[in-house]
Amino acid sequence: MYKIKTISLLKETMQNYFSDLGNGENKIAWCSSAGPSELLRAFNFKVYFPENHGALLGATRTAGDYIPVATKLGYSSDICSYLTADIGAYLSKTSPLLTHYGLKEIPKPDVIVYNTNQCREIQDWFSFYGNEFNCPVLGIQPPRYLTEITKSDIEDVSNQFKNMVPTCESVSGVTFDLDLFKETLKLSKEATLLWKEVLETAKNSPVPISFFDSTIHMGPIVILRGTQQAIKYYEVLLNELKDNIKNGRGILEPELCRIYWDGMPIWGKLKNLSNLFIKNKTAVVASTYCNSWAFNDFDENNPFESTALAYTNIFINRSESVKLDMIKSFVKDFRIDGVIFHEAKTCFNNSNSSFGMPLRLKKETGVETLVIEGDLCDLRFFSEGQTTTKIETFIEQII
Repeated sequence: MYKIKTISLLKETMQNYFSDLGNGENKIAWCSSAGPSELLRAFNFKVYFPENHGALLGATRTAGDYIPVATKLGYSSDICSYLTADIGAYLSKTSPLLTHYGLKEIPKPDVIVYNTNQCREIQDWFSFYGNEFNCPVLGIQPPRYLTEITKSDIEDVSNQFKNMVPTCESVSGVTFDLDLFKETLKLSKEATLLWKEVLETAKNSPVPISFFDSTIHMGPIVILRGTQQAIKYYEVLLNELKDNIKNGRGILEPELCRIYWDGMPIWGKLKNLSNLFIKNKTAVVASTYCNSWAFNDFDENNPFESTALAYTNIFINRSESVKLDMIKSFVKDFRIDGVIFHEAKTCFNNSNSSFGMPLRLKKETGVETLVIEGDLCDLRFFSEGQTTTKIETFIEQII
């Protein structure tokens, strides 16, 4: 059976990250996953990502235990299940981080920073914890759903980043060092380019890494951007994948069908879905989700403006027409036979089938499309039997 051996290094890398968070040697900043972690690292904060914790709750299938706890506090079960699962776990005083990584507790924040480039729920989510821990909450609020990103848009977001500096200095006790920020951004750019190369190995056949593999291996690019550890990890992973390509090794030999996945992963069903596609000799080779952490716009020579551009330019923050063009490029570059749109019940912002995109995409490319219903964490919205039937029928139509 084909296995990516670098998974052992991934486990070590993730363990070291969480152990480092819990050692109490640095101030802690909480940050949204597509937020200004590079700027925070320039103040020597250790950075914790609640969205990563939400994904872990989904992947371990424990989210369903905690979502009802948050709904009792008044949070709707229809809003982001990362939010409800994470807050529910906090209220329950437990987390998979305690058993998986040996943390005694979730690291308490000294400052909390969010960016609404992905959704507005992040503001309410992180503000809850600001009240709980009585710490500063800093928000970046870029213009949303953009077709064109203008100079004034970048100036606006860049100024918001700059306005964070005095509070970060006060909380951290560290004077802002522009050169350290530039160096951190340089490291982040190097890691994201390596991550992009990793994803692009799936243009090959046999495919050396699938979407389902990538959702696991993306951990360091989310939580360790701006560090040497992320660069080291993706150098090793990329070398292994290149060797597999050279020697004709892949997840399927050969695949009969190549699929693009749009939308969120269904965290609690990654293995089941991966096995389903392999059983049907189909490779899910590219995705909107994993490519969202391939930031091409970082430039250490223009740190604030390039950071503002990188975090405003992400797929989820663009207009329908730009999103469609981006998916069309993936269809061409990865030789896609079919596109699956995951309509996540609690993640409207990262579900792209509601305004006719699947039909427009089929009309403009000739590629077949399928919409499946589910959720990132709340498996009450996912029917395994119905989804299996829809996917297998879809693949049969393509092949």
